[in-house]
Amino acid sequence: MARRKKIYEGKAKILYEGPEPGTIVQYFKDDATAFNAEKKDVIDGKGVLNNRLSEFFMTGLTQIGIPNHFIRRLNMREQLVRNCEIVPLEVIVRNYAAGSMSKRLGIAEGTQLPRPIVEYCYKDDSLGDPLVTEEHIAAFGWASQQDMEDILSLALRVNDFMSGVMLAVGIRLVDFKIEIGRVYEGDYQRLIVADEISPDSCRLWDIETGQKLDKDVFRRDLGSLTDAYSEVARRLGVLPGNNVTKPTLIN
Repeated sequence: MARRKKIYEGKAKILYEGPEPGTIVQYFKDDATAFNAEKKDVIDGKGVLNNRLSEFFMTGLTQIGIPNHFIRRLNMREQLVRNCEIVPLEVIVRNYAAGSMSKRLGIAEGTQLPRPIVEYCYKDDSLGDPLVTEEHIAAFGWASQQDMEDILSLALRVNDFMSGVMLAVGIRLVDFKIEIGRVYEGDYQRLIVADEISPDSCRLWDIETGQKLDKDVFRRDLGSLTDAYSEVARRLGVLPGNNVTKPTLIN
């Protein structure tokens, strides 16, 4: 069988041409990175967990009418997604101060914000994904005013969904990042949630103890990243038990 054509390889995923036109196979790697890839490691089982968790969240979005690129999971590490043109922005929704916001504004981590705050970063690893304003976005043509209204609406709807799902299992959704894709149907353009939603792209804290259950465990050397992600999966009923069976990789 001919090998699939690789389209793109990022820090945490590889994209391959899909089996049907307009589709992509998204492969989740075990690689973990932080601080713009200055810190790197390979965490056994991380890709399996993120694949299953992203499937869980994207399926939930579909069920409540929030459009996204997910089609179906193919195996333990791969999912079939819709091909889309990625808007060059990271869309960050913050419910509590943490990470870069705490450093920039001098707000103690864990401080509840008066309302969800949506921030935008320009997607460029070489620049460190800098924070940008809607003025930058409009001036450089990264998204139109209508796009920005749609992106804001999508981000807040995802926040409502994710906050509720996490609260139900005793987890505080501190903040999260999503990416947005454009799909075209004739002359009509639609914006959808793309990339992934997983503990790699969220800050998740246990409501009772404050224990971190996200990539900050890796960033700050707080213990086992696999154990943290497995705990999220266990509470959500995504994977039985606390352990992840390492899959046999198929080329």
